[in-house]
Amino acid sequence: MAHITVSVEYGLHCLLWLAESDGKPLSSRDLADLQGISHSFLAKIFPKLEKAGIVHATGGVRGGYLLARAPEDISVLQIVDAIEGRKPLFDCQEIRGRCAIFGDPPPDWATGGVCSIHLVMLRAEKAMRDALASQSLADIGQMVANKAPPHFSSDVEGWITARLGGRLGKSSTSSPGEEVCS
Repeated sequence: MAHITVSVEYGLHCLLWLAESDGKPLSSRDLADLQGISHSFLAKIFPKLEKAGIVHATGGVRGGYLLARAPEDISVLQIVDAIEGRKPLFDCQEIRGRCAIFGDPPPDWATGGVCSIHLVMLRAEKAMRDALASQSLADIGQMVANKAPPHFSSDVEGWITARLGGRLGKSSTSSPGEEVCS
C-alpha cells in the first residue's frame, strides 16, 4: 500500500453503485458513463475485483458485474488490497548501516533489530490497515445516503433502468462486464 491511487477511488465509487443496483448487473462501460470516467481505465480494475471475489461477472446483453458478497461483508481494506495489491507503506533501505563514521561492517548497535524509522512506519501502516478493515462498503454507502437528497436514489435508478432498457433487441457477442455497442 505504498500509495492509494485513483484506481481505488474509481473502484469504490463503482462498487457503491453496484451495491445500489438492486441486483441488476452493470457493465464497466455503464459504470464509467454514469460517473464520467474512462471506460478503458475502469475495465482494468474490474478483473482485479473479480479475482478477489468482490464482484462476479454475468454474460449476455444484460450482463455486467454484481457484488459477490453483501456490502457489509466487503471491507475497504479488501478493496484496496484487490486493486493495489498488498504492498508495504514504506520500503526501508537500511540507510542506518551506511553512516560515514562506521567501519565495515557497521557496529551491531546501529543495525541490530528493526530500524527505528521502519518501526514507526510499520505502526502507521498497521493503524491504516486496521482503520480500512474496520470500514465496509455498506458504511460508505450509508454516509453517501445520509448526504444525498431523497430523490437522488430514484434518479440513479431511472438512469440505470433507461440504460439497461436500451440494450433490448441488440445481439450480444460481448464479454461479461462489457456493454454491447452498435
